[in-house]
Amino acid sequence: MKTYDLIIVGTGSGNSIPDEGFDGMSIAIVEEGRFGGTCLNVGCIPTKMFVYPAEVAAEAADARRLGVELDLKSVDWRDIQRRVFAEKVDPIAAGGEEYRRGDRTPNIDVYAGHAVFCGPRTLRVGDEEIAGRQIVLAVGSRPVIPEQIASSGVRYRTNEDVMRLPERPERLVIVGGGYIAMEFAHVFASLGTKVTVLVRSGAALRHLDEELVGRFNDAARERFDIRYHTEVVSLADAADGAVEVEVTGGERITADEVLVATGRVPNGDLLEAAAGGVEVDGGRVVVDEYGRSVSAEGVWALGDVSSPYMLKHVANAEARAVQHNLLHPGDLRRMPHEAVPAAVFTHPQIASVGLTEQEARESGRELTVKVQEYGDVAYGWAMDEHVGVVKLIADRGSGRLLGAHILGAQAPTLIQTEVTAMAFDLDVRELARGQYWIHPALPEVVENALLGLDFAD
Repeated sequence: MKTYDLIIVGTGSGNSIPDEGFDGMSIAIVEEGRFGGTCLNVGCIPTKMFVYPAEVAAEAADARRLGVELDLKSVDWRDIQRRVFAEKVDPIAAGGEEYRRGDRTPNIDVYAGHAVFCGPRTLRVGDEEIAGRQIVLAVGSRPVIPEQIASSGVRYRTNEDVMRLPERPERLVIVGGGYIAMEFAHVFASLGTKVTVLVRSGAALRHLDEELVGRFNDAARERFDIRYHTEVVSLADAADGAVEVEVTGGERITADEVLVATGRVPNGDLLEAAAGGVEVDGGRVVVDEYGRSVSAEGVWALGDVSSPYMLKHVANAEARAVQHNLLHPGDLRRMPHEAVPAAVFTHPQIASVGLTEQEARESGRELTVKVQEYGDVAYGWAMDEHVGVVKLIADRGSGRLLGAHILGAQAPTLIQTEVTAMAFDLDVRELARGQYWIHPALPEVVENALLGLDFAD
């Protein structure tokens, strides 16, 4: 059995840990799938590469209200896939593996296969056992599949294979109402697929601030056949390779494909972690504020498998913290979980950071809240915008921003100013007047929201 200074399991954000500071260490990297992890191969990057042409198509379809009439002539699904996978994603994944296996990182061995614990700081990968003085678990998460779907024996898709379908389906049923479901609903509907969305609760994206929940669902109902308080009862094979979906109430919906997007679960339960003394709770590896396992010395975890935030930018930041902590055990850095932003690349786009209004009110603070319409600023007039909105929530006494929520064009870009304000603890009264805001650019909607907050002095 070979012993390494460091074993890293998973090649998403975990693969970024070994840099020149680790050149003197013997390292093993274990990966059972494609190098690059979820984000590169089946998540953030390819989905946004599908979202962008979908956004172009959606804008074209909506152009008539601006006095410009455009027709969507065709969608070349195979060409979109070629640009996404053959030209970008697959070469990057292959290059990442080649780099780690090649001469440029001679201190690193790569193991292909699924890793499980077989003792303290000891892993089994296929027929081989390896030990590590330190182990980093960065094994991510996987889709949750409801039992009635998993046990049906009928074909279904997840984010892991739906983008590689050989043909764009004419009819698609999406099960779920979260961000993955809504992004794919936007992609397929914009590219010409008839989309039916089945939402178990009374609203899609219900985790958002209530202002955005209402506005988004109003917009979604205009684009998809969205069914609330609806669950899948069963799946059955139908004629011509289609799938018949029975839902609550007895209705049967026929679709070419069914996409299951009902959430994700951390992969910690697949590690046989008890053999290594690693505590796992509901699939999540339990770590302290520095990323260390609370029960197994020398074991660390980051990203979806342990983090409260299943977001790539958080996993990257956690990897940087763990990287520092491995090299500087006497100067540990906490996992960076302050002012974490998130975005949903639907149509309209969504971004948020900090507390919702309800959460802020439950904290007992005295608040000032401003809801600013896109359509009330000059660029909003140019866009003829009637849906977009910026909502800011601040402490009325201190002027500190507590939460920001944006729905509309370029929301993930516009939120960055608010992230900066929260990350650096800025008084937003100074933020509004202490800098120029280009007129008549879209960021004026943020400026006006800031100016609309009502402070105590």
